[in-house]
Amino acid sequence: MTERAAMETKSILMAGVGGQGTILASKVLSEGLMRAGYDVKMSEIHGMSQRGGSVTTHVRFGSKVHSPVISEREADILVSFEKVEAVRWLVYLKPGGMLVVNDYEIHPLSVLTGEAAYPEDIIGRLRDEVPGMISFDAGRIAEGLGNVKAQNIVLLGALTKGMKLDHIDWPSVLKDLVPQKLYDLNLRAFETGASRLV
Repeated sequence: MTERAAMETKSILMAGVGGQGTILASKVLSEGLMRAGYDVKMSEIHGMSQRGGSVTTHVRFGSKVHSPVISEREADILVSFEKVEAVRWLVYLKPGGMLVVNDYEIHPLSVLTGEAAYPEDIIGRLRDEVPGMISFDAGRIAEGLGNVKAQNIVLLGALTKGMKLDHIDWPSVLKDLVPQKLYDLNLRAFETGASRLV
């Protein structure tokens, strides 16, 4: 058994809004981890994803994973693709866990119709809760690369760097999982995200 395979289970919760590519990012992460020899379990919760509702995926990996589901206060890492989603799912992060937040807003219907206001200073409130959190605007970065939809892969690049998973051949995984015409964009997005944590 290799040193990497003989490890305790790690749990990653990814939370976003329908259309942000949360599930694709989780599939790329899971595939890379499997190719590296880890036992991996992934589960998806779509919710009202077609209407801009929450989408979460649970990714667990280690030498032997018995359940794909993460319970409250069990996630080693919470990756939020949208600021409010970080607040919504923060209860799942274990004390001392890693929080990665996309400083990006998607206004729900209640905000768009004026029935509710988008919460203020979310990043500041989250930083009070998790002082070592990582936050940047992956949407702006992806837009600068040519397509705002690549923000999921920007976040994935930052996540893999933060987890010290550089030994995995991520370009190969991306090549197999994203459309060929979007490969170069996604590779640049991944590398740019990883460079945020250098």
